[in-house]
Amino acid sequence: MNIPDETNVSIIGAGVGIRALSTIIDGIILGIVGVVAAAVIGSSGSYYLFSLIFGFCYYTYFESSKGATPGKTLCGLKVVKTDGTPCDFEAAALRTICRIIDGLFVYLVAAILVWISVQNQRLGDKIAKTLVIRVN
Repeated sequence: MNIPDETNVSIIGAGVGIRALSTIIDGIILGIVGVVAAAVIGSSGSYYLFSLIFGFCYYTYFESSKGATPGKTLCGLKVVKTDGTPCDFEAAALRTICRIIDGLFVYLVAAILVWISVQNQRLGDKIAKTLVIRVN
């Protein structure tokens, strides 16, 4: 699959609404794991570090090995590189690191970037050269 650059777009990434829903689903999953971790770990400092590391591993693992997190899968979404190849570890890790910036102001920054991008890409997508697309 060949996905052209922004000047000649024939495949458009998924929009804000469906991506937000997948993020909410992933947030619920991460929240459940977080509650269990908090009960086991107890210390707020250790819990915060665990949450950062687990969140990074969750998004990076699922997007690089399966092409989608559980939330994206349930919403019929998949992450691919802009050339149509599967998302690899490096691209997934870059996308995940950028969630820190995208998540500012409760993902408002990410939503604005998706709205103004021709291919519906947030900052992490642009840097990692990825698209979130509908698969069904």
